[in-house]
Amino acid sequence: MRKSGWAVAAAGLGSLVLLLTACGGSSSSSSAAASSSSTQAPGAKPSSELSSPAPGTLVLIVEHSNLGWVLAEASGLVVYTYGGDTKGASPTCTGSCAAFWPAVTGLPQAGPADTLPGTLGTVTMADGAKQITYNGYPLYTLKGAGALSTKGNGIEGKWHVIKLSKNDVTYGT
Repeated sequence: MRKSGWAVAAAGLGSLVLLLTACGGSSSSSSAAASSSSTQAPGAKPSSELSSPAPGTLVLIVEHSNLGWVLAEASGLVVYTYGGDTKGASPTCTGSCAAFWPAVTGLPQAGPADTLPGTLGTVTMADGAKQITYNGYPLYTLKGAGALSTKGNGIEGKWHVIKLSKNDVTYGT
């Protein structure tokens, strides 16, 4: 998995920040972080965007699968759109459908290494929960699928991965 090293590094960085904060880290470390953000590579996320996400946030990343570059949860689960859904409308995969195709819920955030060409958002489900969308279409995962599995792509001609490109990854490739 391409991002596993970055995920570990990000988790370690977040732990280090928490440790320094808890231990009264010196002000020089915060000024060093501030100065480093001004010398970032073009297209890199500011250091403020590299902090741990807020509770309830689901990070979505660009991953390489057997179908090429696709949108996935940070855990590696590939996300899908359903052909029965309408852009901006409530999701239509409910009941027994949702038992096999769970909704991707939470507050969406693109991973720190990714520049998505589309827009992340949410739509309200029948139970009031927020389902994450990509370009207005609700997102789902395939129950029981492993990390980077795309075996749900094309099922019934209605389930589709979101194909992206290597260019949507700004660093760490």
